[in-house]
Amino acid sequence: MTDQRSNRVMILRRKQVENRTGLSRSTIYLRVAQGTFPKAVSLGARAVGWLESEVDEWLNARVELSRG
Repeated sequence: MTDQRSNRVMILRRKQVENRTGLSRSTIYLRVAQGTFPKAVSLGARAVGWLESEVDEWLNARVELSRG
């Protein structure tokens, strides 16, 4: 039996990404433009979000880099 929760795609909105990463809005968008942070997913004409799994991978990579 497959756990359905593990197959769900979770979207984080900007405020959630800010809280989770500790980065400001401007830093998030700067790093996206530089290619050093996951790109946002368009949710509509004026709404974006980030894949939770990609943000988690980014955070884990930062931890690995800081701990060598």
